[in-house]
Amino acid sequence: MRKFCDLGLLLIVVLWLGFNGRAWSQPQQAQVPGFFIFGDSLVDNGNNNRMITLSRANYRPYGIDFPQGVTGRFTNGRTYVDVLAQLLGFRTYIPPYSSTRGAALLRGVNYASGAAGIRDETGDNLGAHTSMNQQVSNFGNTVAEMRRFFRGDANALSTYLGRCIFYSGMGSNDYLNNYFMPNFYTSSSDYTTKAYAAALLQDYSRQLSQLYTLGARKVIVTGVGQIGCIPYQLARYHSNSSRCNENINNAILIFNSGLKKMVDNFNRGRLPGAKFVYLDSYQSTFDLFQNASAAGFEVIDKGCCGVGRNNGQITCLPLQQACTDRTKYLFWDAFHPTEAANIQLGKASYSSNTQSYTYPINIQQLAML
Repeated sequence: MRKFCDLGLLLIVVLWLGFNGRAWSQPQQAQVPGFFIFGDSLVDNGNNNRMITLSRANYRPYGIDFPQGVTGRFTNGRTYVDVLAQLLGFRTYIPPYSSTRGAALLRGVNYASGAAGIRDETGDNLGAHTSMNQQVSNFGNTVAEMRRFFRGDANALSTYLGRCIFYSGMGSNDYLNNYFMPNFYTSSSDYTTKAYAAALLQDYSRQLSQLYTLGARKVIVTGVGQIGCIPYQLARYHSNSSRCNENINNAILIFNSGLKKMVDNFNRGRLPGAKFVYLDSYQSTFDLFQNASAAGFEVIDKGCCGVGRNNGQITCLPLQQACTDRTKYLFWDAFHPTEAANIQLGKASYSSNTQSYTYPINIQQLAML
């Protein structure tokens, strides 16, 4: 009898671990052969570690809840794409480009870089980084290296890449570390918010088209989240009408609207054979704010660690004491969500039954194509 009780307890523990994301819980085989990731610090997993930049996270308390400890991820545990990789059935995390070569490239690579943007100069105020243009170029180098594993058979390689999933999350820094930083950049005086969004979308369209030319066919493109409400902005912005910086939020909505239209254009024949999914990060983060308590979050206006008002004036300092219960915090630091928030966002977008979060299909459906 004791043995059955022990087995029952073990089963409960295993299920709890899987549900809370502490253990892998995925199908026996990955739903796609590879996963290629482009983006900024929201999904960077160590590419900035050896760069001379303020945008680095290769020190404690970053990674305090991650199985491998400190890796360069800008959160306490897993990023959004780590969660997505788990949901797609990958047994291990997608590795950073900075340390991945050879046959490991076939399973996917993460090219993301903290402070990166669509524009090359974005993030220069923080130091070195790998812009979207360079990330696309790095993927080109990866494709060239992958050819030898297909013995130079271009059709076989194209077929393989056509089954993989690609994720691109860009734009946040083009606003935070460019347009809304007039002391360092001239873009806000050079462009209206509409003109700036149009310029970004023109560049981004070219970059995504280059990924298509290199072999990308199943592509997730994420809009910019509600960054006017992150602790960094709450620490600096004062208004009687809103706790958030709606100037930034309104500018983001213009960009996101254009990005969704771009996805429609790609899917309607501009890039034959491709299927793009628009991930509405603005709506999903807005809903998470509005329903935070129901989702288990108690603190939504300040980071779990950091310095100053709302823990949002400076990101986590080396060896700084973080909050004790990270699962109750929406934000890890001034800019980035906690692992708990990433789990919520990942699950919502993977199997969403509404086009409010993923359009025109969800990520699980994209994987099955």
